Amino acid sequence: MSEMVDLKPGFTDPVTSAQEVFRQILGTLSRPGRIGRITADLDPPKPLDLATASICLSLIDVDTPLWIGPDLRSPEAEAFLKFHCGCPITQNPAEAQFAIVLGERLPHLTTFNPGDQAYPETSTTVIVQTTRLEATAIDTASQTLTLSGPGIETAHVLSVSGLREFADQWADNRALFPCGVDLILTADDKVVGLPRTVAIA
Repeated sequence: MSEMVDLKPGFTDPVTSAQEVFRQILGTLSRPGRIGRITADLDPPKPLDLATASICLSLIDVDTPLWIGPDLRSPEAEAFLKFHCGCPITQNPAEAQFAIVLGERLPHLTTFNPGDQAYPETSTTVIVQTTRLEATAIDTASQTLTLSGPGIETAHVLSVSGLREFADQWADNRALFPCGVDLILTADDKVVGLPRTVAIA
């Protein structure tokens, strides 16, 4: 007999909330490195934070396979995403259109689908849950990323806690353009877009 889990409710107003979160995500992806805030009315199951869960409920549906990193794959979180998104949960990250992972356990980016020259839009979008995002240095344990590229006037500094070092593999990912994965960083209600076009130093 399968174990019963406490299924938490989704958005109070699914259509309006999903549209609002979608607009917030588009804003962060068009202004890479800038911190946005998700204002959805949602109480997600652990270990998902508000931004991660809200993005999933807004972007993922029955046609978008999802891969959940082991550190975020609680029975409550998996049941919540299956029920409210209706998405298939894949065991193979290379088959996922979306993935959610813990920043401290971020897999190598080559684990995911980079798309191909004919259909670069089929690449995986990886939602990376961190512990803190700030526009200035947090502390010596944080990782400071200097971003440049399309959507950034000169350079932009982002300080992140709870994210493993990935600058070298990001450079390899960027070199695949127009292919390559896109990242969305989250921390509580904060969100930052890192499209594949951005350079990280």
